[in-house]
Amino acid sequence: MAVGSFSAGLSGLAANAQALSVIGNNLANLNTVGFKASSVTFEDLVYQNVGGSSENPTQVGLGVGVAQITPIFAQGTIESSRVSTNVAIQGNGFFMLMGDQGPSYTRAGNFDFDRNGDLVTPDGQKVLGYTTVDRVTKEIVATGEPTSINVPPGLLRPPVATSQFSMITNLNSSSAVGSTFTTAIDVVDSLGATHVATMTFTKTGTGTWSYDLTADGGDVTGGTAGTPFSLGTGSVGFDATGVLTTVNGNPPADIAITTPSWTNGAAASNLSWKVLDANQNPVVTGFSSPSATSSTTQNGTRAGTVANVIVNPDGTIVAQGYGQAVVIAQIALANFNNPAGLVKLGGNRFGDYPAAGIRSVGVAGSGGRGTLVGSALEQSNVDMAREFTNMIIAQRGYQASSRIITVSDELLQDTLNLKR
Repeated sequence: MAVGSFSAGLSGLAANAQALSVIGNNLANLNTVGFKASSVTFEDLVYQNVGGSSENPTQVGLGVGVAQITPIFAQGTIESSRVSTNVAIQGNGFFMLMGDQGPSYTRAGNFDFDRNGDLVTPDGQKVLGYTTVDRVTKEIVATGEPTSINVPPGLLRPPVATSQFSMITNLNSSSAVGSTFTTAIDVVDSLGATHVATMTFTKTGTGTWSYDLTADGGDVTGGTAGTPFSLGTGSVGFDATGVLTTVNGNPPADIAITTPSWTNGAAASNLSWKVLDANQNPVVTGFSSPSATSSTTQNGTRAGTVANVIVNPDGTIVAQGYGQAVVIAQIALANFNNPAGLVKLGGNRFGDYPAAGIRSVGVAGSGGRGTLVGSALEQSNVDMAREFTNMIIAQRGYQASSRIITVSDELLQDTLNLKR
């Protein structure tokens, strides 16, 4: 009997010592970026039957053991770091990393660019994401397997010629016939130079206007400097409610315009004037309100160097330094059915493990994944008050187990003294 109590007391010492080790690790990582505290739960060990006349089982336990040590994925506090390449996750998900030992995952977003322009962690793990950009929409193609994100600061990136433009414009239906309205659009050629094109609308009748897109003749082959050179003409018509109903005599549709080659050596531009938005609603109207253009957009970009980057909530990395903001990549996030099943690798990283399930990869804000906060870091989620309380409880458990061993030793000594 005394020997059994020795075993039970010893198991209590071991279990509570393990709990103190976990608490110590939590407190040591109080200021570790993205650290997730762990909790310890105990379980009783096997039992032995000791007989007795009771109808219920008469059993004595043989001690305690550690049932599991589980990471707690509660959200840590997000604090501004003022470093543009730092990123914090608000919600579920992990950053995906790739290193010499294969893939891993982290909540710590203290990233930076290395000498090769790769976005990496402090220990050199490459951050994965999507880098293919649709040349028409300028949006990231977030499909396929994520790859490393490479944005060398100071790199001269090639220009993208304008292929489409749009204007949100109202043409005053109360204007007299012969009235004109002009608006300007920037067009980027294949060499990255910007040309100013002018769209001139002239009222030709009730609900009808002609248009003429021109550029300075000195910019295009065959033109004369200082003289407008016509790139395309046509007409638009509106119904009695001011809604666009015809473009060049046909139902509203995007208008194709091809320019001559540019005098600076750039190739001719093939342009598409988008008169319909993404929902196929006209963006040119004919209401009785002063003629005005509230917005113009075009998808060309000039050549330029990357001076700075910012990270949007959906993980898109926007490069600044082109005279405008350009989306160049998007950070990928992974999620798991059971994040607690991941194995801790050290270095703020987690590794795959069967208990975690199959990872789900995508972008921030989709598929149950959280959003991102740029120029910020998620801090450790260690609760100091809770850890100190758990430390006291584990200490008392250790003391109680040691006292069992002491008492059992005294009982065994008394038993040995019976022969004297």
